[in-house]
Formats: sequence, structure tokens, C-alpha cells
Amino acid sequence: MSEMTVHDEFRKQVRRLAESEIQSHAAVVDDESQFPDKSVTAFKSMELNGLPFPERFGGSEADLMLQIIAVEEVARVCGSSALVLFIPWAAITPLAWFGSEDLKQNIIPEIVKGNSGASFCLTEPGGGSDLPGLKTSAKKVDGGWLLNGQKRFISNVGWSSWYAVLARISDRDFGVFMVHRDDPGFSIGKLERKMGMRGSPTADIMLDDCLIPESRVVGDPGKGYEYMMQTLTYTRPLVSAQALGLAQGALEEAISYTSERTQFGKRVSMFQMVRGMVADMTIAVESSRSMLYRAADLAGDNDDRARAFASMAKTFCSDTAMSVTTDAVQLLGGYGYMKDYPVERMMRDAKVSQIWEGTNQIQRLLVAKYMYQD
Repeated sequence: MSEMTVHDEFRKQVRRLAESEIQSHAAVVDDESQFPDKSVTAFKSMELNGLPFPERFGGSEADLMLQIIAVEEVARVCGSSALVLFIPWAAITPLAWFGSEDLKQNIIPEIVKGNSGASFCLTEPGGGSDLPGLKTSAKKVDGGWLLNGQKRFISNVGWSSWYAVLARISDRDFGVFMVHRDDPGFSIGKLERKMGMRGSPTADIMLDDCLIPESRVVGDPGKGYEYMMQTLTYTRPLVSAQALGLAQGALEEAISYTSERTQFGKRVSMFQMVRGMVADMTIAVESSRSMLYRAADLAGDNDDRARAFASMAKTFCSDTAMSVTTDAVQLLGGYGYMKDYPVERMMRDAKVSQIWEGTNQIQRLLVAKYMYQD
């Protein structure tokens, strides 16, 4: 079986799962800010939780393209469920790549089972894009590391048992630390009230003299910033896939609606301006897919261009998600503005993809830096 056939077959399987087990409760998850437990159960049935991780930990050791396809197909019907799926992958990546074997054995099998999640902890109250300016500190003490600080907009809080925290250990050096929700000095703030992605709980985490064992530092404690930069080259394609899935879902909803709706005695899909909008939406979605898959290929090959292409894909896919979901609302007219139709939810979910994982303004600066080689 060729690689392309493997990817195509996997896409069909995830799509069937998404349409049969996830799509039906997406609106309730959004309306009630309800954690998508049924989606997690569906993920377990197909062993998606362990998709990126080594087989020795119970994972599938799937390539980045398969991970992208999974996120894309889940996001096509429910953005929140896609977020719940891939955030643990992002959080555990520094550990999987750079951590000790003992620490991996301690944590990864639990995440692979899908009984709890993991969270990625970078952003702070003072900002998110300026990682070198973060304030959270880690001090080496007898018996381990003492962490103090506050992380903001942390996804999957409460459901997550493990939190990958980037903390300053000196004026110039940073470490990545694996903090457990039962560690003394760890606490969770109030849940945020969000525009979109309402099924994934978001809140601050507080570290108040949080003492963790020395073994919980990932790799070299002075290389945490480097580890996170490498991790972002991997996670940005996943964020891009989520945005692409939202765009694809909204495009399909718009085509379905305009094919059935009649005005002035004919189907709305026959009007030239509607066709022009749908054509532009389709071109944007397919262009985004090509850009994303190119970025995935480069990341899989450890190509030096991977970071820049990840930024290009993140920017293009998220801008496409925002424009396509907005146009889908427009094509559905008054109905598009109503919660009875999923395009309204998709538009709200799409917005954050332009903000998180490095704003699109920051991504453009990274692309320009790559082009100028400065």
C-alpha cells in the first residue's frame, strides 16, 4: 500500500468517526461550554490520543501528515474537539523529543490512554509572543526545582494532569518543567468566558512555591527555549490543520445550503456572484492545504526551511479560516447568523487561530526574517 493510499484511507476513517461520533454534539459543546467527553471517547476508540508517540509507550508513532489529517477532519465538524485532541500532543512533544527515558515512561503512557490530557504553558499575563520576556521562574533547591509564576490562556485545564511549563532559570536561560496538577503550590484560576473554542476549558495556572522533583526537568535545563522553538515548528502545522478543517467544514456547509435554497425561482447556487464567492473560498482552502502539506513535508525531513514554512502555513491557513467562515455566514444570509447553523460557530472558532501559537503579525515577521536571512 502506497503512502498516499495510507493517508487517504486514514482520512476516510477519521471522517467517518467525526461524522458519526462527534458532529452531533458539537453545537451543545459550544452552547454550554461543555467539555467534549464524547469526542474523547471517540478518540480512544480509534487510538488517536497516542497518534504521535512511540509504540513502546502505547502510541502509533504516526508521521506528522497523519496527525494533520486527524486534526483537520475533527475540526471540520468541531473545532473544540480538535483542540482537545492535539493540545496534549503539543505539550508532550518537548518531553518526547528531549526528556529522559524515565520521565517519558512516567508520563507518556498515561496521555496515550486518553484518560487525561496535558497542557502547553507558555503565555503569561504580560504577553505571549515575547517568550524571552516571560517572568515565571524556576530555582534549583534541595530536592528539586521551585517554580513561581502565572501562565495565562492555558487550554484543557482541569482535564489535563500534566503541564509543560517554560520557566526562567537565569537571566538568559530557560527550562521546560513537567508539573502535575497534584503538585503542592499548583492551582487553577477561574475559567475564561470565550468567543469560540468553548468546549476546551481555558484558565490561568498559578505556581506558588511549586516544588517538583529534579527528575521533572526536560533534558538540559538551560535549553528550554531552544526546545520550545523546535516544538513550535511542529505544533504550528497542527494549529494550521485545525484552521483548515474549520474552513473546509464551512465551505461544505455553504455549498450544501446554496444548492438547496431557492430565491427568485431558482437555486441560490445558480447566481453568478454566489458562484464567484464559492470559487474564491475553494481556491483559498485548496491553496492553504497545499501550503500546509508542504510545511509538513519539510518538517518531516528536518529541513532548515521548516520553521519559516510552518509560519507561512499558520498564517495562510488561519487567514483562510477567518475569511471562508465569514463568507459562509454571508452565503447563508440571516440563517448564517443563527446558532441553528454551524457556520456561526465555525466563524467564532476560527478567529483565535489568527492569534494563538504566535499571532499572524509575528508569523509574518518570521517569514520576512527568513527571506532576508537576518
